[in-house]
Amino acid sequence: MTLPQQYATHIQASTCAATVASYSEPVAAWARQYFGQWWHAAPENAPYGWNLVEADVDPAGLAAITQDVLDYPHQETTYATTPMLYRRTPGRAVLAAQPDDQLAYRYDRGAGVLRIVGGEPMAVALAAARLAREVIRGQLMMDGWSILHASAVTNDHGEAVLTFGPKGAGKTTVGLILARQGWRLLANDRVFVKPAGDRVRVLPWPSAAAIGFGLLDALGLYDPVADRVKMGEELHPTQDQTVTDALMTGSRTPIRNAKGKELKPQFHPHQLADWLGLTLATEGRAARLLFPTVTPDAKPTALDHTPTLTDADFFTAATEDRYPDVFDLLPVGTSQDADRLAELLAALPHHALTLSHDADANTALLTKVATV
Repeated sequence: MTLPQQYATHIQASTCAATVASYSEPVAAWARQYFGQWWHAAPENAPYGWNLVEADVDPAGLAAITQDVLDYPHQETTYATTPMLYRRTPGRAVLAAQPDDQLAYRYDRGAGVLRIVGGEPMAVALAAARLAREVIRGQLMMDGWSILHASAVTNDHGEAVLTFGPKGAGKTTVGLILARQGWRLLANDRVFVKPAGDRVRVLPWPSAAAIGFGLLDALGLYDPVADRVKMGEELHPTQDQTVTDALMTGSRTPIRNAKGKELKPQFHPHQLADWLGLTLATEGRAARLLFPTVTPDAKPTALDHTPTLTDADFFTAATEDRYPDVFDLLPVGTSQDADRLAELLAALPHHALTLSHDADANTALLTKVATV
């Protein structure tokens, strides 16, 4: 009897790795698209071993695992905005179900295999990529890496400029402007960092990049993106349909949901290169920290005061994570290198900036500050 072919994608970040395997080729291909160059995603010929994420469209398996969760006492949480039911078995397995998304999970911790089954291919592909990232995230954190809320670009020598601030402060603006000026984009919103001697290594956090209409337009990127959408090419599937509709009609008016949050085009990592013409980097060494604020009508200026990192600049699962550690993939506690990391980052040049909505003036200021 001929067994069905299993497809796989190997993902590597520093010394940490995971494999996404599926009998559905689009699921494995989605992982390659999701992680791309940032996490060295490539086809894998032997999808076996530790840190394996198996993901398939399997209605029977979905029903069986879901029932196995419901038949016993279980807990409930919200995972990726959707209710999740889960329980731990005496045999160290974790079973979970998201009935609204037609997804179910079984993680055998002793074997290092996470099984995902679902009723719809795209839901399975999204879940597989999401959990593969969590698998590698756990390994990186065990190896002493921490996560910062920052965008990052590197120069030809691998020196990285990290940009900090709350939502709307200009992290994405700084990253894209410098990337358009020949820097390599390392991350859009989060980075992994780790002390290495007297330097800080920086790795990307692969995810969809949300870029607003105004910034795309200011950088001359709106029309090329809209043209691709009109020709039938697709952005990330989590993008709101109203954003796609606006691109189809050429509308540049920002769209907001009922809570006032701006809804933005969502780009796959590879589309930052293929659609926007940016060069991506896979690692860097922290060299400079920027702290911008955006004031629409102000003159872009480097400010006199020296800003400092705050607790809000450090990503912590307990306070901000959309993906609670249901499957016990993450280490408990703070990295033992946290104090050394803070010391090394504090020693780097810090710059507070005021940016405006004038793309040319912002570019002139950022080009000067980033290379001082």
